[in-house]
Order: sequence, then C-alpha cells, then structure tokens
Amino acid sequence: MNHSKIRLSDHFTYKKLFLFTLPSIVMMIFTSIYGVVDGIFVSNFIGTSAFSAINLIWPFIMILGAFGFMFGAGGSALVSKTLGEGDKEKANRIFSFLTYFSFALGIVIAVLGYIFLPNIAELLVTKSEENREILIKHCTTYGRILLIALPVYMLQMEFQSFFVTAEKPTLGLIVTVISGVTNMILDALFIAVFKWGVTGAAWATATSQIVGGIIPLFYFFGKNKSLLRLGKARFDLKALWKTCTNGSSELMANVSMPLVGMLYNWQLMRIEGEEGVAAYGVLMYVCMIFLAIFIGYSVGSAPIVGFHYGAQHHDELKNILKKSLILIGVSSVCMCLLSEALAVPLSLLFDGGNARVYELTRRGFLIYSFSYLFAGFAIYGSSFFTALNDGVTSAIISFLRTLVFQVAAVLLLPYLMGMDGIWLSVILAEFMAVACTFLFLLIKRKKYKY
Repeated sequence: MNHSKIRLSDHFTYKKLFLFTLPSIVMMIFTSIYGVVDGIFVSNFIGTSAFSAINLIWPFIMILGAFGFMFGAGGSALVSKTLGEGDKEKANRIFSFLTYFSFALGIVIAVLGYIFLPNIAELLVTKSEENREILIKHCTTYGRILLIALPVYMLQMEFQSFFVTAEKPTLGLIVTVISGVTNMILDALFIAVFKWGVTGAAWATATSQIVGGIIPLFYFFGKNKSLLRLGKARFDLKALWKTCTNGSSELMANVSMPLVGMLYNWQLMRIEGEEGVAAYGVLMYVCMIFLAIFIGYSVGSAPIVGFHYGAQHHDELKNILKKSLILIGVSSVCMCLLSEALAVPLSLLFDGGNARVYELTRRGFLIYSFSYLFAGFAIYGSSFFTALNDGVTSAIISFLRTLVFQVAAVLLLPYLMGMDGIWLSVILAEFMAVACTFLFLLIKRKKYKY
C-alpha cells in the first residue's frame, strides 16, 4: 500500500494511519535534526559562548515565527473541514487568502523584530554574566539575520500542514529535506570552512528557511494534482477569525515554549552560568527530535480528523482517536527507554570539551527522559481538538501544558532541588497536562460523537 493512494475520506487502519502520517513525522524529525546539526557546528567550531547566545535568542525568533504554525494548523483544520463538506472552491479560496495574509503579516513582524532585537538581547543576558557583551553581540547578529527570512519561514511552517491537507504529505517531506540539506551543507561551508562564526550559522539557517518557504509557493501557484491551489482570494474576516481561534493552541504552544525556555535559561544562568544554558540547549535539541514524532503524527492526522468531522463520519472519528492513543502510548515508552540509553553518547557529542557541560547534560538526560511518557498525549489531544475546530479547548490544553504548569514548576522546584528541580519541572508539567487532556476528551465525547 502506498500512502499516495490514501485519501482523507478513507477508513483508516493502523497501517493506513502510519503510512499517511509517516511523511509528516519524518519531516518534523528531519527539521529537528538539522537544528541539532546547527548546534554541533556552533558548539564545536565557535565555542560555548556562541552556543549559549544562540540558545538565548532562538526562543524569541520562535515566538515571532509562531504565527506560521497558527495559520498552518488553524487554517488546515478549517480547509479540511470545508473539503469534507464538499466545497473545494471555497476551501481553495480560504487557503489562498490565508497564505497571502500570513506573508504580509510576516513582513510587519520581521521589521518590528529587527528594530527591537538589541533591546531584547540585553534583557535575555543577565548583568552578572562575565561574557555579557559578547553574548549580546552574538544574539543580535544571529537574530537579525534570521529575521530577514522570517516571512518565508512562516510560510514554510504553514505549508507543512497544508501539504497534508492537500493529500501530498510526501511533497512536504521532500521540501523539508531539501531545506535541511541546504542548512547542513552551508553550516559546514560557512562555519567550518569560511570561519564566519555566528554570522555563518545564521545565514545557513536563514537560507534554508527561504528555500523551504519558496518551493511550496511555486508548487501551489502552478498546475498541480493536489486538492489545493493558490489563486484568487478576497479578504475573509470570518475565515481569518476561525483560523486564529482554531490555531490559537499552536500559537500558544509555540509562544509559550520559547517564553518558558527563556525562564529556564534565566534559572540556569542563575544556578550554573553559561554551562547550564549549554546543557539545557543540548537537551532541547534532542527533545525537539523526540517530540517531533508526536508533533509530526498530530500534523499528519489532523486533516483526517477535520475531514471526517466535516463529513459527519462519527464512527471514523472514534476509530482514529482510539488507534492514535494506542500508537502514542507505545511510542512514548520507546522514547523514554531510548533517551536513557543515549544519555552518555549524546552528552559527549555536544560538550565541546567542557567537562561541566558533559556532566550537567548527562544528569539532565537521565531525569528528563521520563517526560516522554506523558508529552505525546497532550500534544495529540490539543491537535485533535484543533482539527475538530474547537480552538478554545485546544488552547486551554496547550496553555496549561506549555505555560501554566511549566512556569509554576520551574519557579518552585529549582529553589527546592537545584539543577535536578529544573529537569523534574518538565516531568511534573507534562503529567498534569495529560490529566487535563483526558478530562477534556471525556467531557467532550458526546458533543463530537467520537
């Protein structure tokens, strides 16, 4: 069975679910891996200060780019529901409008971010840090270059969802691979060969984002055999509002996580200095890869849920939810065990010869790994409600998981348990989020008939 023959309207077995969502999963994993390659080059060829600076400013860039996730998740939920209702022309009109609007918004956000970035960098670096001026300079240089690519980076994130809705998830994967390979090749060239330092790392990433955003534009503007095509559009306030409410959970997640990341970095700078930030950066790189499996599955399965919800296929909704929870449960256990097994080799890969960074990273892995037992359920639950066009419930789950529970935990536990409290904060927050997710699934089951 080939996933290209699978349609949103099909009845989904485990095999069909796996095949249809696999390109999205691989796409998210690959996106995370080339982010890890960035970290390897920076930590080993430029140094710990540069690595720490990138980890300090990257969350801010992610906050600005999070609108791309919102338009992608929220828009694909609305478009897939519209396709399920049988109105392909309207679906394409909405798709076109959202693409044009998000690109224009990206330009505005990038300009404002470019202007205020030095002030943001000063806020992120503690005044007591001995390398403060160097860190601020690295943050500003790296961040401003990435902001040049922000409008197309938002499109890249948006199209990741729309490729699945168009029943072309493999094309989304191909674009991501091309973008990622571009980043890795330019990392080697700009950092290792040309010795451009932080500037080289930034241009490698920015160029790959431009490639990843431009290629889908050519595809969707041209004649294609997918369900979606860019064309004429008109301003649609109702569709914009529905997209924003649908995608508010993804916006919340992608804004909250960087904000929480900044809080973690602040606690780490207070407790361990830049070595603590570097260790946290390593864990976040690996965490991105593991969570990419859950996120990729959620992205890949959401249009299926949206289509069958629009078509009022209630038995299929129940079937998809049941199979998804089982698949996530099995994956969660495997990730926890794998993370424990890889603690030492991954710590050695990123330590840059710094013994303290190695020890902090190794210890962090051994504790942090248990968070994977819970994270996938909350990620999928939020995405499931987004696909049902229930943006409020999805946003509540996401808000509690990525902001409320984590902020409370990371403010309290490090004062009680030091560095171990930072790693345990994630476990506690994910556990609480899972409890809330299953509570909502129970409460809403009669309304959506799943």
